Amino acid sequence: GNLDSRAGAEVLGFLRQSVDELAQTIVMVTHDPVAASYADRVIFLADGRIVDEMYAPTADQVLDRMKDFDARGRTS
Repeated sequence: GNLDSRAGAEVLGFLRQSVDELAQTIVMVTHDPVAASYADRVIFLADGRIVDEMYAPTADQVLDRMKDFDARGRTS
């Protein structure tokens, strides 16, 4: 949701902790590269299809891949 940056970081930290300490699986859908960087794996979709994936992503890596999609209008 539309949380302020502090509350958002707390929620993302809690989700990350749930995965690491409680062995939970979490599926999150977002367009936010910072939020995506908390994940172990990011799956990119275009037109309802999986078009790419990234393991241990950084926010910059996710953002660069998203920009590539925008620049091409589709995926490469």
